[in-house]
Amino acid sequence: METILEQQRRYHEEKERLMDAKTKEMLHKKSTLREQINSDHRIRAMLDVSMKFGILSRKACLTIVFGRMRRDELAAISGPNEFAEFYNRLKHIKEFHRKHPNEISIPMSAEFEELMKARDNPSEEAQNMVDFTDEEGYGRYLDLHDCYLKFTNLKGAEKLDYISYLSSFDQLFDIPKDRKNAEYKKYLEMLLEYLQDYTDRVKPLLDQNDLYGKVLLDFEKKWDNGTFPGWPKETSSALTHAGAHLDLSAFSSWEELASLGLDRLKSALMALGLKCGGTLEERAQRLFSTKGKSLESLDPSLFAKNPKAKGPKKDTERNKEIGFLEAQVYEYVEILGEQRQLTHENVQRKQARTGEEREEEEEEQLSESESEDEDNEIIYNPKNLPLGWDGKPIPYWLYKLHGLNINYNCEICGNYTYRGPKAFQRHFAEWRHAHGMRCLGIPNTAHFANVTQIEDAVSCKWVLSASTTSGSV
Repeated sequence: METILEQQRRYHEEKERLMDAKTKEMLHKKSTLREQINSDHRIRAMLDVSMKFGILSRKACLTIVFGRMRRDELAAISGPNEFAEFYNRLKHIKEFHRKHPNEISIPMSAEFEELMKARDNPSEEAQNMVDFTDEEGYGRYLDLHDCYLKFTNLKGAEKLDYISYLSSFDQLFDIPKDRKNAEYKKYLEMLLEYLQDYTDRVKPLLDQNDLYGKVLLDFEKKWDNGTFPGWPKETSSALTHAGAHLDLSAFSSWEELASLGLDRLKSALMALGLKCGGTLEERAQRLFSTKGKSLESLDPSLFAKNPKAKGPKKDTERNKEIGFLEAQVYEYVEILGEQRQLTHENVQRKQARTGEEREEEEEEQLSESESEDEDNEIIYNPKNLPLGWDGKPIPYWLYKLHGLNINYNCEICGNYTYRGPKAFQRHFAEWRHAHGMRCLGIPNTAHFANVTQIEDAVSCKWVLSASTTSGSV
């Protein structure tokens, strides 16, 4: 049986070896996207093992029994009879090997050496540590075809081609609230499940539990403030439910209400979930009795057979669930922005090519992914230039040509910074800028192109409004 001190020693050894293996894995140069993803998965596997043994060792060290056994063992090997203890343990070891003559003890160093050999000379199975579809290109592109089909089958959904869907599938705030029903929720769950699974495969070191907590906190804050995209805050009172609401503060008696007519009173009663039948006088009296009162304080007999007192609360909870799903989709789309852009370009390129050209391109990509760069030195990049498709810094002249040394700030987007004129121009059609304009109550049209300051946008809106009123536009 393994002694307490030997258990502690083994835990410490494994912890140190795991730390060393993770360091070497992170410093090992990855020349292709496949190698980078495989390396991240190896690091996560080692982190999982490290966490497991860390928890086991802490639990063992904190138990009272462990402390007593450790004291007894230290007393046995350091007391006056240490030689007797030594020969007693030697006797147990010999007896064990006599009973198990073929037992082979593999040192921990050999196990980690095998891991390093498998990394440097991977077998055919080890080259694919995670499964991707052919469309995903081992983590290079997104495969949203199933989500696209689900979206096109939604009731009232706009008919889009796949390329248009890739450009707009995250603009959920543009979908009317009356279309965000149970089927829409299922679509969101399907889309979110794919994005989470894809992120787990492409970025295994990303802590999605921590990400979930951050998204939840941010969503709760925006939801309470009524600033979450597509879900403006609605006041909750006796007169703020579905239907044609009526402000009773302008009426001093039920006789004044009666002058509105049967249809208007019926609409106002339906908005509150109250009975809407009866004569003109009965409807007016019933509606006037709710003035200055909340729904909870009203007589239950006033409500219709299907009371809608709990309806608004139920709808609010359902809407909040849908809103939180949308918040998670926004976050994952932000994380996978590079893959999304590459997917859009790849689909456009495929549609413009013949079948033979597509086959040749797939063969080229396969050969590039399998090729290994023999130069293992750390890349010299003193100017911190962006990396190209080959993992090396792009030329400085290309960096200057595309204006990547210029940063553009947009106040409407919450002072978000865009790198280069191409990204800056593209962002005017993206959801962040569109949401900022929506919050300002300004349409995101071509009139406001290149406008980044809130004050300028508001001024431009008033100028356009004045011009439209005067008939000059």
